[in-house]
Amino acid sequence: MLEILRLSHRIARDKRISTHIALTSRAFLADNMYYSGEKDSSLESSIERINKKFGSKFSIEYVKDPIRLVKEKKAKGCTIIHLTVYGLELKTELPRIKSLKNILIIIGSEHVPFDFYKLADINLSVTNQPHSELSALAILLYELQQGKQLAYTDALLTIKPCKLGKLIKQAI
Repeated sequence: MLEILRLSHRIARDKRISTHIALTSRAFLADNMYYSGEKDSSLESSIERINKKFGSKFSIEYVKDPIRLVKEKKAKGCTIIHLTVYGLELKTELPRIKSLKNILIIIGSEHVPFDFYKLADINLSVTNQPHSELSALAILLYELQQGKQLAYTDALLTIKPCKLGKLIKQAI
């Protein structure tokens, strides 16, 4: 099980980035995403529409108490990975992470409370330079999935690679 926890979603400020985090998670084979902060039905319905059009069982769920969620996941044997610029290097930790079966990846928004650093089994950095939490997630998921991307047979639409323009096929 590969899950994502997006902390402190703020509708006015984060709607595009949180949507992109969900889309990236979905495209790179995460099972689901939790988010905390402000409940956003628009975010949830947007992802549900994408799933319906392009296929997927990826889910998104609001959690009021993300600390409680992390503690529950840990108690069930899930490994908690917190993406932070201050963490251990990805290239060093990747072999260990690839061997894990149940992972919850935490990504922040605004200031991340120190409790998440303490609860994490691995505080992980893709670079020790300032960067986007979305880029860090994309890099980690790409490495974990060894480049594999989502391809569902239940899709109503599929995007086909092409040299120029857009090629979208409708399922028959």
